[in-house]
Amino acid sequence: MNIELNVTVGDLKGRMQLTGKGHTGHTVPIDYTPPLGDDRGFTSLELLMVSLASCSGHTIQFLLGKMGKKLEKLDVQVNGTRRLDVHPTVLTDIRLQYALKGENLDGASVEKAITMAEKTYCPVWAMIRNNVSVSWEYTIR
Repeated sequence: MNIELNVTVGDLKGRMQLTGKGHTGHTVPIDYTPPLGDDRGFTSLELLMVSLASCSGHTIQFLLGKMGKKLEKLDVQVNGTRRLDVHPTVLTDIRLQYALKGENLDGASVEKAITMAEKTYCPVWAMIRNNVSVSWEYTIR
């Protein structure tokens, strides 16, 4: 079974600012950094990192819930290194730092959930894993 996903990008403003619109009608500003753009939105690579963080974070939240763990707070810090000397100027590595808080969280469960997100369940991670080095670490608060 397949489902079709649809988004639109357009509504050019300024030099390079576009607006992304999802199925719910919510929008996100997308722009390029100066000198080409006006820095009035996310860059495309930032949105890719946001997608990885949210996809893996939702997956981890879901899996911990299935394990009977109560997640109260989840923050994901993402850092990426972008190659600038060769085109395309892609991300060469991404580092994810998960900070989790919950009543009954333990390291073994968190590591299992992150590994399952990485290896099996997060579609964004699956799409980039063969092209970008992704590492992760976590802390339980």
